[in-house]
Amino acid sequence: MEVNKDEAERCIELAEQFMSEGKHDKAEKFLLKSEKLFSTQKARDLLDKLRCFKSATGSSMKSEESVRRRSASSGGKKEKVSAEMDYSPEQLEAVKRVKKCKDYYEILGVSKDATDSEIKKAYKKLALNLHPDKNRAPGAAEAFKAIGNAVAVLTDAEKRKQYDMYGSDEERMRHNPHRAESYTRGFESDVTAEELFNMFFGGGFPSSGNIYVRRGNQWRRADQHTQQNHREPNNYSVLMQMLPVLILIALSMMSSLLVSDPIYSLTQNSKFPVLRQTMVLKIPYYVKENFHTTYQGSIRRLEASVEEEYVANLRNSCYREKTYRESLLWRARNFGDSTLMAKAQGIKTPSCDALQEINSRGP
Repeated sequence: MEVNKDEAERCIELAEQFMSEGKHDKAEKFLLKSEKLFSTQKARDLLDKLRCFKSATGSSMKSEESVRRRSASSGGKKEKVSAEMDYSPEQLEAVKRVKKCKDYYEILGVSKDATDSEIKKAYKKLALNLHPDKNRAPGAAEAFKAIGNAVAVLTDAEKRKQYDMYGSDEERMRHNPHRAESYTRGFESDVTAEELFNMFFGGGFPSSGNIYVRRGNQWRRADQHTQQNHREPNNYSVLMQMLPVLILIALSMMSSLLVSDPIYSLTQNSKFPVLRQTMVLKIPYYVKENFHTTYQGSIRRLEASVEEEYVANLRNSCYREKTYRESLLWRARNFGDSTLMAKAQGIKTPSCDALQEINSRGP
């Protein structure tokens, strides 16, 4: 029909306009509509041209995407290989050695008779090799934490004494496999491995910009903190910083002036040379040479204080003696050590004996 032919030609004109604007989808839509209204060779030629153009463009985009993916995949593999080769065999071996150790002395590579300076020297050597900023081997962070825990225990006199008494987990589990809890967890350090490292090396890793130190409630890079505090303080700021210390010194001097000398001592010295004895429990104590002329209080009340302090000291000493003997007995039973058992059973408790004798006297 003539009407449809006019409308089809109008659709072709619109399609050509959209093709010039790069709107290929709309152009294809109007060409198809033109074919439905009135089929013409011009519309068919434009459709073929449009479809060939879209096909070529799609192939080019797919090719570029394929190249990009292959490049990304190749780059990822290179990065992976690079990451895998980011540590030396010696560093990996050092990490494996530490992780195999079960004893703190073995971890640091020192003997049980090592001094504090020897232990600290061994820690510094290992820390420089195992710090995660220098050692990228798998497990380096755990090994670094292990040597920090070891030095924190072995440089603390009380913790080291307890650790030597109870032994390592491996020894305990071998002699008593039914107990699953880890006793050495109680020895873990109160600070992090990074904080401990900063204490040993003055707040930062030598020649490294990735070490963070704790300042209040925040972590900051060591070099950043140094730059912020690089300016020299003036006299006023120095005085303000020293003010709390000066106040504490003044208060200490005032309190020492206000506190009077004690009246007696349980041990003889140059200040308390004169021996006396309580009336009830016959406890010896010592007073000054001018005691009779200077002391105006009640002798009975004074001697009650002497006896109370003496008995309290005996109780504390008795508790320590019993605790030490019971810990040796416990260790001897668990390890099956007859020599240690005999030693533990032969330990004397003189403070407990003295306390029992006093209690037997009665009021």
